[in-house]
Order: sequence, then C-alpha cells, then structure tokens
Amino acid sequence: MSSTKKLYLPPKGEWERRDAASLGVNQAKLDEAVQFAKDNEINWPIDPSQGSVGMDASEWAAKLGPYKDRGGPAGVVVKDGYIVAEWGDLERVDLTFSATKSYVATMAGLAFDRGMIKSTSDAVIDYEAGKSIIQTDTGEPVDGFDTDQNRGITWAHLLQQTSEWEGTLYTKPDIVDWNRNLDPEGMGASGDFKRRERMAPGGHWEYNDVRVNRTALALLAVWGEPLPDVLTREVMNPIGSSGTWEWHGYDHHSTVNLDGLVTESVSGGAHWGGGLWVDTLDHARFGMLYINRGRWGDKQIISEKWIDMMTEPCDQNDQYGYMWWLNTGGARYGSNASESTFAASGAGGNCVVIDPEKDLVVVTRWCEDVAGVVDLAAQAVGSN
Repeated sequence: MSSTKKLYLPPKGEWERRDAASLGVNQAKLDEAVQFAKDNEINWPIDPSQGSVGMDASEWAAKLGPYKDRGGPAGVVVKDGYIVAEWGDLERVDLTFSATKSYVATMAGLAFDRGMIKSTSDAVIDYEAGKSIIQTDTGEPVDGFDTDQNRGITWAHLLQQTSEWEGTLYTKPDIVDWNRNLDPEGMGASGDFKRRERMAPGGHWEYNDVRVNRTALALLAVWGEPLPDVLTREVMNPIGSSGTWEWHGYDHHSTVNLDGLVTESVSGGAHWGGGLWVDTLDHARFGMLYINRGRWGDKQIISEKWIDMMTEPCDQNDQYGYMWWLNTGGARYGSNASESTFAASGAGGNCVVIDPEKDLVVVTRWCEDVAGVVDLAAQAVGSN
C-alpha cells in the first residue's frame, strides 16, 4: 500500500496544536477519551520494580536491569500530525516495557532495507556464523542457534515470537516465558496455560522476553554496533526526538564481547528492568514516522515494504505481526478503530497506537484500559 499523505511532521523542539473541530474531530468525544485515560490509571506501585509483571516463578523472578519510578497518566491524541488532545507530563521519560519490542523490530527493518538481512525467511544462524559472542560476566559463549532445536529459526520466527528458541540468556531460561498469563501485562490472558513441551520453530506463538532479548542480541551481531547508537542515528535524530530517551539492557548481566566489541546488549522490555525509557512526545514522533509510511521530510527512513511486512498477521496469531500488535477483525481495539490499526504495546498501558486510515496516533502512559481510550478517540475522529 503506497501513500500520498501530506501530514504535518513536527520540527525538533516544536509540535503544533490545533483545535479538534478544525480537523473534523468531535471535541466532546475527544474530551471523553482524555477523561477516560485519566480515570483509568494503572493500579501499579510508583516503583515498578516492586510489581510482579509476568508473575514469574520465584527462581527466575530476579530483577536484572535498572528501573525508575513511574509517572502518572499521560498521553496525546494526534490527528493529521497535529496534537488535538493531551494530558499529563508529556516530557517525562518513563519505562515503556514491551513497547520496546517494536523498536527492536525497527532495528530489524532497517537492517532488511540495507540488505544486512537479506530475507526474513533466512535462518538466523547464518548471520552469527564465525562470530564470537561471549557473555562477559561468565566468560562463556552465549547460547545461540547451532542446535537441533534452533538451527531452523528464521528472522520471521523471532519477530513473530514463534521461534521456540531453546536456551538460557542472562540467567533466564526460555521456559520462564511458557504459559504466561498476560493479564498482569495488560495484554489479556494468553489462553494456553498447559504447555509442557517445546514445539518446532514457527509452530507456537507465545509472548516472551527471553527470546526477544535474544533477537536484540542477534541484531547487535548484524549491526556490529550498539542498537541505541543505530536508533539514534537512523531514527530518533532524523525525526527530531528530544534526545532524552535511554535504552537499557541488564547492566553487566547483558554485557557481551562481540568480536572484540564490549557492549551492553539492550533488552526488549522492562520485564526484568531496562528497556526503552522515553517521553510521550518522542513516542508520538515514532508513531508519526509509521503513519507517514516510514518517511520524514525528504528522507525515507524505513521502507514501505517493511511496514507492509511487519503488519502482516502471523499464522499462529492474527493479532500479531513483526513485534507489533494488530487489530485484525477489530479484536484488539474495536470496530471504531480501523482494522489496519497497529500498535507498540507495553505493560502498564504504555502504548503507541497507529490508525493509518484515520491518520490518528494515540499514545498512552500508565493506563489500565488502552483499548477504551483508543475506541473513544477513534469515535471522535469518525463523529463529525
């Protein structure tokens, strides 16, 4: 799907606000969305490290990376690129939990566009062949892909969370993610709490953190430089981000020696700490990049081909693409949002929801019911 959108893209340090009615948005319904977001603050401690996201078994529950106290409810509604509603502290840098996964997927998309990943159907083992990846705190090679279980894992499997990768990474075994109840993460129940055996790659979808962290490490091996440096240069600087964001791993636990490069491999969420810490407006800029089909000004930052690929529903879960949640059949965000809606979604209601048909971006922070906010905002856009 090509695009001839002419959206406002905010310059660095600026973001134009417009009256909702001037853009055909129903102000009363929009006000309802904002109030709903404020009234539905997540029931979490101010210190997220005191929570139990994922409800891990005690032997695997240890926190590894840094945390910071969370803020209160915050967010923006952006229509045609203009802010039409906002609430809370938009410049507060906060944890984003699994919304980070969509930034990991962006690193894969950039590598694909540059031919560094030739096909998402390629086996990942081929991209680590001949490379040394040593975990510095143990002095041992990290678990990789050269096993009977892991050799057939492709980039698509990793990105769709169907890889069934077997191993231990940063003290966490892959089975910590088995049978996870997603309710505490604000993702809804997984519906399968009886799994006792590993499937073939591509044979089972399950929301996970260990394998996403292994994906970030595999991408570090592809790029040969820290992923935060890639994100800064290729995405966040070009879209005019504030520069206040941070992307953490698990400190010494995830520090590796990659062919002589000693660096922290970042995590794909804050399940055990770390992940992307970012303010609401930078999240919204990230959303605007994708609603504008990967283009910012005169630069195509990420290809339209990749955006189409990443929003293709997974065979094992039609609500999931390449580390982006989808709205297939209106199941996730309702029928008022377009079925083409996709989202970077994290625990605690830290989400960037993109409706490309309505030219609508909704960012929420610390919200118990993101779908409710999105539904009301989508109604507002469709009400006038």
